[in-house]
Amino acid sequence: MRYFTEEHEYVDVVGEEATVGITEYAANLLGDIADLDLPEEGDDFIIGDSVGTLEGEDSDLPLVSPLSGSVSQINDQILEEPELIVESPEEKGWLFKMTDFDSSELDDMMTEDEYRKMVDAL
Repeated sequence: MRYFTEEHEYVDVVGEEATVGITEYAANLLGDIADLDLPEEGDDFIIGDSVGTLEGEDSDLPLVSPLSGSVSQINDQILEEPELIVESPEEKGWLFKMTDFDSSELDDMMTEDEYRKMVDAL
C-alpha cells in the first residue's frame, strides 16, 4: 500500500520493506535536479529526522524520514541519472528503502485520496 506525508513524500510498503520517494507534485516544484544529498545504507532514523536534500533548479526540498527505521538501500540509479527523480518520481525515481520500521507510524499518514485533496487545496 502507498502512504503520503505532508512533506510530499510517499511510502510504498511491501512486506517488511518501505520504499520512500517524493510525489509528482514535489518533483514538479523542483524542476531539474542540480544536486542531491541522500542518507547512507545502514543509517537509522526517527520519524521526522532530516535525511537529506534535493536541490532543484527552481527550489530545494528538504527530505525528512517518514518512518522510524533503518535505510536498507539507496537507489543507485538516481545517483547517475538524477533526472529520474523528476521524470518518474513515483516509479523509477524512488530515493531509498527502509527496514525495521515502526509500522504504527503509517497510521498517521495520508491515503492517496487524502493527499490529492491536500494538494488540490494548495
